[in-house]
Amino acid sequence: MDGALLETMRTALRGPVIGPDDQDYGQARAVYNGMIDKKPAAVVKCRDTADVMAAVAFVREHGLDVAVRGGGHSGPGLGLSDGAVTLDLSPMNGVRVDPATQTAQADGGATLGDFDHATHAFGLATPAGIMSTTGIGGLTLGGGHGYLTRKYGLSVDNLVSADVVLADGTFVSANPSEHADLFWALRGGGGNFGVVTSFDFELHPVDTVGVAITLWPLELFHDVIRWYREFLPQAPEDLYGFFASLSVPPGPPFPEEIHGRKMCGVIWSSTADPESLGETLAVVNEPGPPAFHFTTPMPYPALQSMFDALMPAGLQWYWRGDFFDRITDDAVDVHAGFAEQLPTGLSTMHLYPVDGAAARVGPDDTAWAYRDAVWSGVIAGIDPDPANAAALREWAVGYWEALHPHSMGGGYVNFLGTGESQGRVRATYRGHYDRLAEAKRTYDPHNLFHANQNIEPAPPH
Repeated sequence: MDGALLETMRTALRGPVIGPDDQDYGQARAVYNGMIDKKPAAVVKCRDTADVMAAVAFVREHGLDVAVRGGGHSGPGLGLSDGAVTLDLSPMNGVRVDPATQTAQADGGATLGDFDHATHAFGLATPAGIMSTTGIGGLTLGGGHGYLTRKYGLSVDNLVSADVVLADGTFVSANPSEHADLFWALRGGGGNFGVVTSFDFELHPVDTVGVAITLWPLELFHDVIRWYREFLPQAPEDLYGFFASLSVPPGPPFPEEIHGRKMCGVIWSSTADPESLGETLAVVNEPGPPAFHFTTPMPYPALQSMFDALMPAGLQWYWRGDFFDRITDDAVDVHAGFAEQLPTGLSTMHLYPVDGAAARVGPDDTAWAYRDAVWSGVIAGIDPDPANAAALREWAVGYWEALHPHSMGGGYVNFLGTGESQGRVRATYRGHYDRLAEAKRTYDPHNLFHANQNIEPAPPH
């Protein structure tokens, strides 16, 4: 985009338009994953829905590429594209709670931290992720799972309406009675159908939660994960616990003698009486004595931000994921082997439960196609040093290739990594792909919004 066009764009918008020659361009194009180094033609800091509408109209009329960024947590950096205009929604981060109806409206650029701060004042929350710096927009459009999923479902199961700027620049509301086909597609179909400028969510009573961390030495890996795969699915839905392979962080609450050791563990949370969690987890000795076990009550926003300091913006990330309906003995062997090969101190593997309430939603009710999954798995190579980027990717891809035959065939769309095939996108949506392609043809027939895990418009009838 030449300088004259850039200036024309600046006059058309209220928010700042940052170009490559501007002093703050480097900061404006930075995203959470430090491995991403894309150079957009401009970054538009959208102030409001009118800015989004004007920006979409501008890029369409001038034949420009566009990408949309909310929280910037996309692993492949899909909020940026070389030579494209990034619509940065981060200035649009307001959240309004209605305690009478137990709903909240969140602007498209809000983070989970913004959302949880607003809702916690009323003792309310909705299922959304495990890190407060994550954008609520991208997380929700991919489906959205988190600590409350076993109890209250996915983020999209709690979405009651969305305001959307479409590819033609028009504004619509999507809900069960208006643009129901778009509402269905938004609930898991990613950023393919427009720019969502606000989300309305149902909220649930959540205030102080019980939190626990249990770690075991790797020598017990096989016994622990076999115990976990049986214990958690039959546990009360108030209890959530994701399994992890990790290196113990060097700081509290972990004792110094286990700092840096490779271990396996479960991060637990409970929406039941926080004081009862210790009794519920008395069973953690069954697979073998833990090296560390810690239980405490905690305000829900503190749980959501527990990993923020450990995982600041700018680290090198490479991740891949899959869904699992069971953890086979062969998969256990794969997990155990790669846990011993964790390439860096921050690299990890997580198995997030997506059963319970999420499994009771009809398989065709939303675009999320894996209601029969029990776990959403992610393998993440992470390190601050760019020199380790290749090693992170090699470990993560090797791990995924060994584990994939034991999966359900597709993965959470937000856990797809860079360089994955279009076939992986299709596998994510199973039999819903063609229906999503029809919605894409209706709402974005020319594929303006293609800087995403792309669903191409269905051909004309």
